[in-house]
Amino acid sequence: MSRFLHTMLRVGDLQRSVDFYVKGFGMREIRRRDVPDGKYTLVFVGYGEEEDHTLIELTYNYGVEKYEMGSAFGHLAVGVPDVYATTEMLRGMGAKVTREPGPVKFGTTVIAFVEDPDGYKIELIQRG
Repeated sequence: MSRFLHTMLRVGDLQRSVDFYVKGFGMREIRRRDVPDGKYTLVFVGYGEEEDHTLIELTYNYGVEKYEMGSAFGHLAVGVPDVYATTEMLRGMGAKVTREPGPVKFGTTVIAFVEDPDGYKIELIQRG
């Protein structure tokens, strides 16, 4: 059976990004692989093991501190129990809020948008 395994994001400061997803979203570091000969480190974060959950692969290429975003990537989406509280907590961690919490236009679902430390957009969606 086919299944979506992970999304890879290139990051400029590996520990800063791990901390953002672990502390900000309650994810945990699932596994880490440092490849000195290839000059990169991979850290997989998520809510459970890859056999049952989709992960985020954070890729740090030695010496690269910043990447161009491009125009093709849209955003990640994370379901949270309280969009308002999560937005404020992430703002307190230094996340840039690009859409304040509130209902979607012409709907009732509560969402917000933040950016991670590297500028990747994350949609917060009220769940439960």
